[in-house]
Amino acid sequence: MDAQAVLAAVEPAAVGNDPWWLVLAKIIATFAILVVLVLFAIVAERKIIGYMQVRPGPNRVGPWGTLQSLADGIKLAFKEDIIPTAADKVVYVLAPIISAIVALVAFAVIPLGPNVSVFGHTTALQLTDLPVGVLYILACSSLGVYGIVLAGWASGSTYPLLGGLRSAAQMISYEVAMGLSIVPVFLTAGSLSTSEIVGAQEQTWFLFTLLPSFVVYSISVVGETNRAPFDLPEAEGELVGGFHTEYSSLKFAMFFLAEYVNMVTVSALCATLFLGGWRAPFGIGTIWPGANENWWPVLWFMLKVLAALFVFVWLRGSLPRLRYDQFMHFGWKVLVPISLVWVLLVAAMNTLRRELDFSTRDVMIAVGVVLLAVLALSLLVPERTKKEVDARDPNPHSDFPVPPLDLVVPPSPRLRPQVPAKVGGGADGSSGEDSPADAPPSEASGDTTTGKGN
Repeated sequence: MDAQAVLAAVEPAAVGNDPWWLVLAKIIATFAILVVLVLFAIVAERKIIGYMQVRPGPNRVGPWGTLQSLADGIKLAFKEDIIPTAADKVVYVLAPIISAIVALVAFAVIPLGPNVSVFGHTTALQLTDLPVGVLYILACSSLGVYGIVLAGWASGSTYPLLGGLRSAAQMISYEVAMGLSIVPVFLTAGSLSTSEIVGAQEQTWFLFTLLPSFVVYSISVVGETNRAPFDLPEAEGELVGGFHTEYSSLKFAMFFLAEYVNMVTVSALCATLFLGGWRAPFGIGTIWPGANENWWPVLWFMLKVLAALFVFVWLRGSLPRLRYDQFMHFGWKVLVPISLVWVLLVAAMNTLRRELDFSTRDVMIAVGVVLLAVLALSLLVPERTKKEVDARDPNPHSDFPVPPLDLVVPPSPRLRPQVPAKVGGGADGSSGEDSPADAPPSEASGDTTTGKGN
């Protein structure tokens, strides 16, 4: 497919020649789309999880509870703003602003549709188109780590600091896997521009030709956005509330907004990279030629984004939270090696197709033979039995603080038997009552176990 055919639907020139009022209208429309999708996602998440758990969910504010998230946002905006005494006030205020702004501007390069006519001006349904648009989104997601780390550090408290450090380690680790998963998309499309990647999927979505990349990307973005079952930075049983424990009012709402905007952005990027972008799904474009023209592609794109958001909610309502060491092990020792091997295979397939004029069928057969050979070699390697493992490592859980099985817990000091009072007078002519020095600890201090005097 030549470059002219790829760029037939969306021309980069149509993006940069817009009048100022059209650019301003695009900015307002992009911001409005993100805010509306965030409000919808919050209500939909609570309703869907409610149905999964056989309960109604929010149903008081607005028709069927649809305005509940708007009411929550207004409530957060008008609540008292508390700044901790030990906080670094400047950084404490800037951290949620950084997270929210970076999350919002990342959506600027996502194409929502082809060229359309707006009041006589032909423009693309995209705020801007960059030759390195996908790298721009990755850069924005990398900058989002700063807001979380600075929020944990500037709070002046232990638990937010631990939550910020854990979140930084998690986001950086899974961002590596996410970046490697989209490298085959660049190699196949021959461009980093989001509009050109959509144009390259005119015949076949990359979901089918690059399925391993889609699977790794789908798992990585769940960890990148700190969503369940990978919501380790906000593990309530360990870190209270994570990096935003000390935040309240509008600042907490900005972190909340940034999390859901990031969900929308990675869902839109998934639709752009693997699901054909704004093109009609399920072959509708072949049956109805006008499905990919005018404003109809916006509908197809939004349906794909909503489907991806539903998967986020589905995972949260279905899977338990992972242990942190299992989570990091899965990212570095499973997702990253799989992504590296798949990048090498895609590069080899492209080289064979271009240099040796191999057909796609021949390339797929060659890759299948290589994979079968690797599988056969792995089966020939003898697996260690349980006895061998126990002989080499008698305590396989020695790295974790597991208490011994013969642990005996001593009784509580408060449950010691009380010393009975003496009867009769003493030898020194004193009364027969105990002196404060001889009394039990709770009576000598004048306090009982409930903290009150006798």
